[in-house]
Amino acid sequence: MASSSMFLGAVVAALVLAAPVALAGDPDYLQDLCVADLNSEIKVNGFPCKANATADDFFSSVIAKPGTITSPAGSVVTGANVEKIPGLNTLGVSLARIDYAPGGLNPPHTHPRATELIFVLEGTLDVGFITTANKLVAKTVTKGDVFVFPRGLVHFQRNAGEGPAAVVSAFNSQLPGTQSIAMTLFGTSPEVSSDVLAKAFQIDGEEVDKIKAKFAPKKS
Repeated sequence: MASSSMFLGAVVAALVLAAPVALAGDPDYLQDLCVADLNSEIKVNGFPCKANATADDFFSSVIAKPGTITSPAGSVVTGANVEKIPGLNTLGVSLARIDYAPGGLNPPHTHPRATELIFVLEGTLDVGFITTANKLVAKTVTKGDVFVFPRGLVHFQRNAGEGPAAVVSAFNSQLPGTQSIAMTLFGTSPEVSSDVLAKAFQIDGEEVDKIKAKFAPKKS
């Protein structure tokens, strides 16, 4: 009998030790809501909760209308993330609206914290993403279509029609983050060494400096 108890105890101990570390914590929400206090100086992974929440913390009409396109690329992104809707804090979702002029491009970029799902509101778009094996996965989409860009992979959208185009993007992050490839490499501050970029792109330093000039911050 004693040996059976010892054997059972050993099995239970082994199962506990083998259990995933995630079981040691509580991944579920510990409260109904945590509206972001965007003015707090406390730094946490996300935003601290503010004391009093109202319906306005969960509402926004920011993507109801087309954005104003002023960029040379011919597109504009209007975010509906936790910075615009504080009630999204801890909920792990957000939206954006992207508007494109005819021929407009949302240049190659990544979202380090989220997968992106687009729904085409109007127009025709050439879209695609690039895998880590350098394979392009691309398709032409039109009104009512859906396309997915996996988390962290470089992707783009280009208006392939003669009129304006627009999509709504959904993200599984309250603040997905965006890194535009060209701006990240050529418009960063402090600058990435021209020698590094020249060797990476197999061009001379003079060409690198010309490209950097296009992405330099505008002086007021």
